[in-house]
Amino acid sequence: MRGEEEMFEQCRQIVMQDDRIRLAVLEGSRTNKNVPRDEYQDYDISFFVTEMEDFTASDDWLAVFGDRIFMQKPEDMELYAATFEHWYSYLMYFSDGIKMDVTIIPLEDLDEYFTHSDGLVEVFIDKDDLVKKPIVPTDEKYWIQKPTAREFDDCCNEFWSVSTYVVKGLMRGEHLFALDHFNRIVRPELQRMMSWDIGVRHGFNFSLGKHMKYMDQYITKKEYETLLHTFSLGSDQEIWKSFELCCQLFRMYSIKVAHTLTYTYPPYDEQITNYIRKVYKK
Repeated sequence: MRGEEEMFEQCRQIVMQDDRIRLAVLEGSRTNKNVPRDEYQDYDISFFVTEMEDFTASDDWLAVFGDRIFMQKPEDMELYAATFEHWYSYLMYFSDGIKMDVTIIPLEDLDEYFTHSDGLVEVFIDKDDLVKKPIVPTDEKYWIQKPTAREFDDCCNEFWSVSTYVVKGLMRGEHLFALDHFNRIVRPELQRMMSWDIGVRHGFNFSLGKHMKYMDQYITKKEYETLLHTFSLGSDQEIWKSFELCCQLFRMYSIKVAHTLTYTYPPYDEQITNYIRKVYKK
């Protein structure tokens, strides 16, 4: 597998040898000083170019990046909508294990790019001194956000409301319906509440990473293993146990957050728990 310096040098040569590329920026985890370095990180880079059509007319120019085994072009797909109409991206996998995302952006969209940037951007090569202000990569947009009293209440409301759909689906034997609500709404609300508890204890000035992948660093091993047990969904019995465990965890963390932030613990837990017991007591 090519190393980071080799990849960066290859990109430098590509940019410097092509007059149509006027500016290149690095993006993503490789610009984030808070993310541990490893060989599995993607290389995310955007080229600001003068002649978009030259690049999009054919994929042949991408051969300079290496022996490509797979590619996805999001803007060229019918099933998924493009994020930016005039930009074009290539998500590429190479035979040596490298994953690289290259985006081609019209030079005139430079201001729009920085307006929508998530902050994890580092100027790689700027041939014309187009970026006037210093750019310092930051993951601040991904920091845990301290909830307002209303946001806390909304999270509790959503969790307990949607939990009834999980139970309804399980009682009917509609497992896909139940699991969709469990996986897409109920557990994510639990993880949101857990992130607030972490923020209360450690501060609201850092990120837990994409999909909260660094959460295990801020909770005990037992807490983390308990959370993982909510993903045990192989049978009816396991799904019920996972769901009940999810409810127990949400109850525990939401009570802690409410107490620490002096927010009112809403009655949704008691109301919905009693409702479920009454309606689905069988």
